[in-house]
Amino acid sequence: MEVKNGFYIYYASEKLRGELTKWLMEVKPGVLVGNVSAMVRGKLWEKVNDDSKHRGAVMLYSMNTEQGFEMCMCGEPKRQIIDFDGVQLIEVRNDLGEST
Repeated sequence: MEVKNGFYIYYASEKLRGELTKWLMEVKPGVLVGNVSAMVRGKLWEKVNDDSKHRGAVMLYSMNTEQGFEMCMCGEPKRQIIDFDGVQLIEVRNDLGEST
């Protein structure tokens, strides 16, 4: 089986983890993987964004792109996804808000 979706959630609430494990397998605390439709993936990502008890989350999923996947990120102010000619990269900012 090809895994098409992955989530990594920092300090997720038990409620959120329980909701996500209805659809995904939690292979390690906060690391969830599975194969769900784009609609289900979108609904799960909404739940992650709505949960106020997590510090941040990253979602990766298969997509027909140069990299073979896309990613979404929320909650981590020092890191953000940037698009560089169609390739997603992670930009890390220092405590002064400058790119490193």
